Amino acid sequence: MSAPAVAQPDVAPQVPPSEAPPITLPAPAPAPYPPTASVTTSPSASLYVGELDPSVTEAMLFEIFNMIGPVTSIRVCRDAVTRRSLGYAYVNYLNVPDGERALEQLNYSLIKNRACRIMWSQRDPALRKTGQGNIFIKNLDETIDNKALHDTFVAFGNVLSCKVATDEQGRSKGYGFVHYETAEAAENAIKSVNGMLLNDKKVYVGHHISRKERQSKLDEMKAQFTNLYVKNIDPDVTPDEFEALFSQHGQVTSAALALDDDNKSKGFGFVNYETHEEAQRAVDALNDYEINGRKLFVARAQKKAEREEELRRSYEQAKMEKLSKYQGVNLYIKNLEDDIDDDKLRAEFEPYGTVTSCKVMRDEKGTSKGFGFVCFSSPDEATKAVAEMNNKMIGSKPLYVSLAQRREVRRQQLESQIAQRNQIRMQQAAAAGIPGAFINGPMYYPPGPGFPPQGRGMMGYGPSGMIPPRPRYGPPGPVPGMPQMPGPYSQSPGGYGMPGFPGGRAAPRPPPAPRGAGPASSPTNPTVPIPRANGPPPANGAAPRPPVPQGPPARGPPAGTRPPPAQPPAQPGYKPNAAPRPAAATPAAPASDPSGITPTVLANASPMEQKQMLGEIIYMKIASTQPDLAGKITGMLLEMDNTELLQLLDSPDAMNAKVQEALAVLHEFTKDGQA
Repeated sequence: MSAPAVAQPDVAPQVPPSEAPPITLPAPAPAPYPPTASVTTSPSASLYVGELDPSVTEAMLFEIFNMIGPVTSIRVCRDAVTRRSLGYAYVNYLNVPDGERALEQLNYSLIKNRACRIMWSQRDPALRKTGQGNIFIKNLDETIDNKALHDTFVAFGNVLSCKVATDEQGRSKGYGFVHYETAEAAENAIKSVNGMLLNDKKVYVGHHISRKERQSKLDEMKAQFTNLYVKNIDPDVTPDEFEALFSQHGQVTSAALALDDDNKSKGFGFVNYETHEEAQRAVDALNDYEINGRKLFVARAQKKAEREEELRRSYEQAKMEKLSKYQGVNLYIKNLEDDIDDDKLRAEFEPYGTVTSCKVMRDEKGTSKGFGFVCFSSPDEATKAVAEMNNKMIGSKPLYVSLAQRREVRRQQLESQIAQRNQIRMQQAAAAGIPGAFINGPMYYPPGPGFPPQGRGMMGYGPSGMIPPRPRYGPPGPVPGMPQMPGPYSQSPGGYGMPGFPGGRAAPRPPPAPRGAGPASSPTNPTVPIPRANGPPPANGAAPRPPVPQGPPARGPPAGTRPPPAQPPAQPGYKPNAAPRPAAATPAAPASDPSGITPTVLANASPMEQKQMLGEIIYMKIASTQPDLAGKITGMLLEMDNTELLQLLDSPDAMNAKVQEALAVLHEFTKDGQA
């Protein structure tokens, strides 16, 4: 079976520009798979994997797809700002036959209790948008899923994609799509299945029509309507009287008056005319026509979705008109004292102009939420009030005053600020030579031969809102603000494909060690073994290098101090000498700050590095008690002055008090957002 030319259906999720499928990079196959000669000449073996649970990661997909054959890379597409999964991924195989086997064996298999949908990746959007070979099926039974639909239609040709539309709970909406490789297969399926019974339900099968074409047809149907909706009908009106009333204006093909279980009128009904002109005459004559003291409402019959869309548009239009009316004159005030009411707030702002409205927001119990709104009669008055009242002390708190904004506008501003912040971090990381894997959407590369497989916690994602961690393997040169690690520990190990390197390729491997070197020798000096935890001391008597700690990165000793030498661990049959006593002439080293940061160290760093150094220490202190909110609390505390932050690090009680205060602000903000 050869890789077909792919044309993904319109219903398949489209990849945004920032989440384009990764470029397949040739990489050496893992040891269990024999190398093949078709690697350099084979076409793309990239698979699209859809319908994924949001919690599925690259490591989970690697465990599943690597059983079929060697995988070169995997990428779960994520939102550029929130980093949440978009529900689909791309898996790149080394060989096309492995991709074909994965498509046959893993398609519609369960991943996190959800059936995945696999198809060949097609990067050319023109082939997906033509719709050639794409058919639409409706009136499907609820029990028919993707696999059942695929098994039904695969008899008519090679199916590229098959999907049943589902709601948020995963229940079928009763329609689906099948995309064939050729238009002939689609025609054959339409002729054979249209009007047939599937699970005792007669299904409709036809060519897929794009939404744009369907909308144009709907507009034509709206202009030539014949079906009318009538409401506000008197309950005493009978069905015969209802039909006789509308028969005066044309040939009525059907008339239905809605009745309840007791055969009493519900007050609405439907009338269908033979021609559009007759229906239009009935609307003009009977709309607002009074019967038994009630005015009828007569209009074109609409579907529920169309009515909801019109209501939504009218609501948004009225909302935008209201916002434009108060644009530049409505102020948002927060950080209010609990005893400030509407009158007190008005009295504070009246000196700056005419206040048209003033309100302090309160909860169900009447307690102030700490914020409110003040509306002025002109933008100049509002601007003057912002300039004079912002940061003004009212009671014991400084007010925050700004122009009121819609929630969507604030969210967009926050997202743009986050994107700009990430861009600055990427530029700083590139200037310092630090891989930016924690910022960019990472791609999963399987480990090369001779290295252990990556764990699930090594995907390059930091927790949401967390201060970016230091990379485990730093750049070859010194990094500002970080102590230099001795020996080869400051170098990237060869064989790992790290996303931070140009093109995503793996770092160059060191030359092979001589025969005399052991398997655990240093990459820079094969004769010097790498010290291991709980291992024997070096045989040549050289001072062992300190082992690299596993876990969260810790700040090194202050500049100018040397780390204490590591003692070789004990082993069976080895009796260590007694610990040498320090010489009396040696002066005691000054006690270092427990946080590892002193005013001298901060003074030698740039303002950006100062905040980053303080932020990492503060985050580690908060993460033990507030792991979910540690990032947000750290960001709030970093707005304080550096001197105050150093005092917080020295005083655990002051730190806990500030954390509790930040938690209170966050909870209040969450309640306001829910309200």
